Amino acid sequence: QLQLVESGGGLVQSGGSLRLSCSASGNTFYYYAIGWFRQAPGKEREWVSCISSGEGSTKYADSVKGRFTISRDNAKNTVYLQMSSLKPEDTAVYYCAATVDDFYCSGYANGYLEVWGQGTLVTVSS
Repeated sequence: QLQLVESGGGLVQSGGSLRLSCSASGNTFYYYAIGWFRQAPGKEREWVSCISSGEGSTKYADSVKGRFTISRDNAKNTVYLQMSSLKPEDTAVYYCAATVDDFYCSGYANGYLEVWGQGTLVTVSS
């Protein structure tokens, strides 16, 4: 079964950039769509972005649109979240999750994500 590991989190000042990685173990990564989520202390989990399997369609939450870019490299079994112009409100634990639903992100942004990573902490200071 697919396993996901997030990396790339850390401390960054406002206006800075970070690139998060979601690395998958297994031989079926190509067929999985990936979503990025985040959860700040005391707040509910928030959907951030997603990328579909197949054509690799992408979607973004309004809060990050224009600042974040999601991409995937199937040869490396990795999905990236490039984060720029970071703000203190971006501080959260970031999670990636996967689904084999072919329509996730290509057709809709909501769905059941069956595999989750452990999360990586992003802290943006002012």
